[in-house]
Amino acid sequence: MVQTTERIASTASERYLLIYMIAVLVIVTTLVIIFFVVFLKRKNKLLLERVKQQQAFEAEIAQAQTETQEQTLKNIGWELHDNIGQLLSFASMQLSILKMQVADDVKDKFKDTSKALKESLAEVRQLSKTLNNEVVLNIGFEKSITNELNRLKKMKFTSAELKIIGDKIEFVNRKHEIIIFRILQEFLSNSVKYSEAKNLSISLDYQPNRLVITATDDGKGFDIDTVEKGSGLINMKSRAALVKAKLDLTSKPNEGVKLVIDYPFDKL
Repeated sequence: MVQTTERIASTASERYLLIYMIAVLVIVTTLVIIFFVVFLKRKNKLLLERVKQQQAFEAEIAQAQTETQEQTLKNIGWELHDNIGQLLSFASMQLSILKMQVADDVKDKFKDTSKALKESLAEVRQLSKTLNNEVVLNIGFEKSITNELNRLKKMKFTSAELKIIGDKIEFVNRKHEIIIFRILQEFLSNSVKYSEAKNLSISLDYQPNRLVITATDDGKGFDIDTVEKGSGLINMKSRAALVKAKLDLTSKPNEGVKLVIDYPFDKL
């Protein structure tokens, strides 16, 4: 009887000890899991903060570069309008005075020179306007593009057209208007210098929450892999990133170049 009682007591003690050990093991395991989860969350938070800081730093650098470029363009615009424009005006005036002092049979020889001077003066004044962001904002996004295309058409292109699809939506942030216009200017400038194109086309597709801009030329094109690291493309991509826009540039040899900018109005 006594042995039976002792055996029961021993069995109960072992059971309690086993339960205690299991409870301790569960508690320790739970604490380890909680610690591990907290550690991972903290680690992920620190990594996310580091990524955000890096992105913010890169955005500030890009913004500073863009502002510097804008100020430089503005200064060049002033120089063209005030200095070069005045010199061309003076030359045109002197030529007109000289034309009045020569014989009639000589006057016809001044026509081409006089015409070239007047066209150069008009070109300089028009170019100075597109380089000044205040002028671009004043005349508007679409009108600025039209003026730029008209200027290029007079220079060398058979056609340079702007197509508008949908109802116009105004930019909430006018700085974005300037940045996107500069991207298009970069594209057009490359077309002038390298494409040997005859026709340019830009379309503005106003959708409910976005503006999709497509710019194309029918020039000789290029191998996109060889121009990936070019400064022009880098400038366009960095400007697009500033306004949260997607930029896609595609081209193949002898197939022209196509630029698509997808600008979301709902991410302003």
